[in-house]
Order: sequence, then structure tokens, then C-alpha cells
Amino acid sequence: MPQPTLAKRAIAELIGTFVLVFLGTGSVVTMVTVFDGPDMGGLLLIGLAFGFAVLVMIYAFGHISGTHINPVVSICLWATGRFPAKDMVTYVVVQLIGAFLASSVIVAIWGQRAVDAGLGITLPGEGVSYGQAILVELVTTAFLILVIWGSAVDSRAPSGFAGVAIGIVVAADIIVTGPIAGASMNTARSFGPFLAETVYGGSAADWAKFPIYIIGPIVGGLIAAFVFDYVASLKKAA
Repeated sequence: MPQPTLAKRAIAELIGTFVLVFLGTGSVVTMVTVFDGPDMGGLLLIGLAFGFAVLVMIYAFGHISGTHINPVVSICLWATGRFPAKDMVTYVVVQLIGAFLASSVIVAIWGQRAVDAGLGITLPGEGVSYGQAILVELVTTAFLILVIWGSAVDSRAPSGFAGVAIGIVVAADIIVTGPIAGASMNTARSFGPFLAETVYGGSAADWAKFPIYIIGPIVGGLIAAFVFDYVASLKKAA
């Protein structure tokens, strides 16, 4: 079967990222506006919202675009020689657009309440330093990429379970580290709320903190991708 065109794959990536950001950050907005912020139970529900969004998008679009829905995934696939540079750039651009559109639709639905709630923006928690926030993003994204490489990229993985495995690690990362730095693991997921908060007149977007969600996820993702490839090649040669 021929591969879908880049344009069709880009549309799938835009939709997939839209769904992820809409459901995930939408759950944060709901917790803040309706329940005055998430407690431990709310954090669990937010983690599940993100995890389920990833899971269903993998099964919806995995056979079309690969369901990267995360610039880090596209960059890591390119860096390890699995993805053309032109496709990688296109994917990253549409992922960022999809994330911003999702945040914009949340504003259209919730109005100023969503903007005042911060649109699910990712920022370091109280008392968390810049370096600590980068480190936690690095570690959690490394977990995510290891699971993606092991369950979806490696052809030896059992078929049909990638969505479940990836959704679970996303949810677990958020439940454990969400209060530390937002548990983004995804530059597009952070970019959408940051830009929408700025465009629609909010005050939560501290752009000086945004590099956390570029540096941590990309560095952590690249480390994990190359480490997995090294370990997998050892296993294959054994």
C-alpha cells in the first residue's frame, strides 16, 4: 500500500495534536475553573486525559502519519536517520499550529475563564528552579521516548500494544511530576497554551520559562533514542 502524501500526513498530525492539547489542557482548565484546581484525584484525571488522548490518536492515525503529535518524536526520528528532514520540519510546524488551534478553541468555548485559568500552561512549580524543571522534563521525556522506541519503532515489539504503552507512560509521568514543572514532554503541548495565553490577553505566559520545554524534552528525547538504539543493536547482535 502506498504511503499517504506528506500533505495528508501533515493534516493527520495537526488533528492528532489538536485532540491531544484540547483534551489534555482542557482537563486542566476544567479542574481550575470548576473545582478550583486539581487535588491528587484531579491530577490523576488530568494524567488519564492526556494518556487516553495519546492512546486513541495512535490508533486513529498511527497507520497514516505515525502519530508523532510531538516535535520531540519527529526530531528524534530524524536524528536517528528514520525520518526525512523535510517531513520532520513539516510535522513540527503543523504540530505547533494544531496545539495553538486547540488552545484557541478552548478559549472560544470557555471564554475569559479559560484565559484566567492559564489554559493549562506548563510552568515550574513553587520552589522549583530552572535547572530542576529542565531536568524533570529531560527525565520524563526520556521515559516517553524509550517506550515509543520499544513499543512502536522497534519492529520486534508485539504489535497492537504501542498505544496502550505510550498512553500509560504519559499518564504516569504527569501524575508523578505534573506539579513539579507541568510534565509537558512535548514542546507543541506547551507552545499552544503559551501562545494562546499571550494572544488572548492572559498573564500566565512567562516566555522566559518556555525554553525549559524546548531544552529538557529535546535533550532527554535524543539521549533516550540513541541509548535505545545502542541497546537494541547489542540485543540484535547477540
